[in-house]
Amino acid sequence: MGTEEAAITMVNYYKTVNPHIRNVPIFIQYSNHKELKTDAGNQRTQAVLQAVSAVQSSGSPSSDVQEVLTAASSPVLRIIIDNMFYPVTLDVLQQIFSKFGTVMKIITFTKNNQFQALLQFSDPVTAQQAKLALDGQNIYNSCCTLRIDFSKLVNLNVKYNNDKSRDYTRPELPAGDGQPSLDPTIAAAFSKDSSSLLGKIPGALNPLSAAAAAAAAAGRVALAGQAGSSGVLLVSNLNEEMVTPQSLFTLFGVYGDVQRVKILYNKKDSSLIQMSDANQAQLAMSHLNGQKMYGKIIRVTLSKHQTVALPRDGLDDQGLTKDYANSPLHRFKKPGSKNFQNIFPPSATLHLSNIPQDVTEDDLRLLFSNAGGTVKAFKFFQDRKMALIQMSTVEEAIQALIDLHNYNMGGNQHLRVSFSKSTI
Repeated sequence: MGTEEAAITMVNYYKTVNPHIRNVPIFIQYSNHKELKTDAGNQRTQAVLQAVSAVQSSGSPSSDVQEVLTAASSPVLRIIIDNMFYPVTLDVLQQIFSKFGTVMKIITFTKNNQFQALLQFSDPVTAQQAKLALDGQNIYNSCCTLRIDFSKLVNLNVKYNNDKSRDYTRPELPAGDGQPSLDPTIAAAFSKDSSSLLGKIPGALNPLSAAAAAAAAAGRVALAGQAGSSGVLLVSNLNEEMVTPQSLFTLFGVYGDVQRVKILYNKKDSSLIQMSDANQAQLAMSHLNGQKMYGKIIRVTLSKHQTVALPRDGLDDQGLTKDYANSPLHRFKKPGSKNFQNIFPPSATLHLSNIPQDVTEDDLRLLFSNAGGTVKAFKFFQDRKMALIQMSTVEEAIQALIDLHNYNMGGNQHLRVSFSKSTI
């Protein structure tokens, strides 16, 4: 800070107000350093920032500015989408990033259960400007957050033009084996002024770009209520001795609001699960297909059914069908809820919240060991209302979440459990 008084004011202020960055609490205290010395690398960053502001204000970079930017960056950006509550496509990315300059090539792929892309601009200056403007922004309300870095690559080699990769400089490239090429109606939608499509989109869109909406309108992003897309999943290879509608409701409820669950009467290792919309169904399928539940690897696919039927009045189906439409346990009822930003693949580490003040680490270790697993590590957050607990396997963590999410800790305080991206 400029003066000691300013530092004192800041520390005092944040003693009473707990600041959060990206939903993580930040704690501020005095340092032993009297001043900070910046290194050469940092000066380079400053020079780049100044250069970019110069470009943004004057419109054309001078030769020395161009030199700094070229030295500092590559024209290829690596993009990771966090909290991907709605599908994001290559076309959505092209629309968003082309606001900054010419997008030459895009390659999309999934790595570590996360949707990622490499995107090449015509020059590093444009890439730098796009990175500065878009890093940390949400494509849709409270979700689909862009995390952007420079790639070590300086040129992308695209072999096919399809849903996964595109070279805009070579429209003649083949679509590749079994890959759909760009639908002409979608191509037409993208060539039109995208802002006119904004009014037609159901579901909440952040005005980060009218373009993302254009992609949705063109049918690539099926938002809630779009016709022809089902929110019903078929789950098979379940452990029929152990599985219940409640256990499926709890596990699938991590990725959306489960409306109904039906375990099939004649095939009790299979179940239909109705989510709130097609996006939630897609999200649950991508995260849970292939995971282990009660010792068996479950298979999750989209069902041809549009809804899950309830048993006719007076008909007893042995409790195999449950209606959860009015459940108080839905995680995503509130628009903009923090839960939208904390959707992660199943992991051995669980995030616990709503912990009563008198509950100790030993209490929680015992509780989670009794769920049939081995607790490898535990860490309270500073306020002790939240904690991370690490089980020895992902399967154990899934089991613990099913058994202990909404567990009554006494005094009507119910434990909340979700998967974490952190390790302890």
